[in-house]
Amino acid sequence: MIYGAIDIGTNAARLLIGQVTKINGHSYVKKISYTRIPLRLGLEVFEDGIISPKKEKEFVKTMQAFKLIAEVFNVDGLRACATSAMREAKNGREIKDHIENEVGLKIEIIGGKEEADIIFSTFFLLNIDKDSPFIVIDVGGGSTEISVFEDGQKVAGKSFRVGTIRLMKHKESRQIWKSMKKWIADHVDASVQHKVFATGGNINKVHKLLGKQHMEPIKYRELDELHDKLAALDVDQRAEKYQLKPDRADVIVPACEIYLYAMTCLKSTEMFVPKIGLSDGIIHQLHAKAEKKKAKKG
Repeated sequence: MIYGAIDIGTNAARLLIGQVTKINGHSYVKKISYTRIPLRLGLEVFEDGIISPKKEKEFVKTMQAFKLIAEVFNVDGLRACATSAMREAKNGREIKDHIENEVGLKIEIIGGKEEADIIFSTFFLLNIDKDSPFIVIDVGGGSTEISVFEDGQKVAGKSFRVGTIRLMKHKESRQIWKSMKKWIADHVDASVQHKVFATGGNINKVHKLLGKQHMEPIKYRELDELHDKLAALDVDQRAEKYQLKPDRADVIVPACEIYLYAMTCLKSTEMFVPKIGLSDGIIHQLHAKAEKKKAKKG
């Protein structure tokens, strides 16, 4: 069965068409089609607190296009989730209702905890040791989610109001860094070695820029050096030298800063990049729901 997942993020909106399949006994989300539109809702929301009429029109057109693409692939299920920017926009629910009426597409505005839980549902499809302690850091445009797993169970998790767009616009709280450091100290047992995983579009791009192979870790030193090289260039120079899209060239530096800070707090020397995200998790959950329904009927 084929499913469609719409991730309405702070920096971009994405549509993933995919299906859950198995290879050598391990399930994974096979990507059939992927569309990304740089909506950048967060630029307005973190500045003015609302989504403007002009941006709303772009939003509606994007959702219309996504719905049509999903129909072309004749998906068996489609789910749209909006995160940080829509959570904070004063007119977020109004726009959500407008899109539902005009496009016929229901959008769920989800909290940071649910966002993290959806992403992590896909982690258990990966061929990793789920019983060993591990930590997942997900950096988005408006928020950063950190979750701690031990013995295959999530034991702690928190969403911090710091993300690439928010940092770029200097809209983060002065206390947020201290808050993150304290939370990590309180919830991560420093005497136990935790494997660190990183998710998000920017770290996926960093992994590629560093020429890493699948699940080959990024060393702290490598990330720090790349950050310094990127930060020394302006946005246009970054885009040209590293072949980055404009909406990636500006946020990749603050993304590196957040990951580096989290790694410092965790005393981690490396992190792994599984290249999965919210849209993968949505598809996994749609598939699991369908399988459960099928089992009940059977």
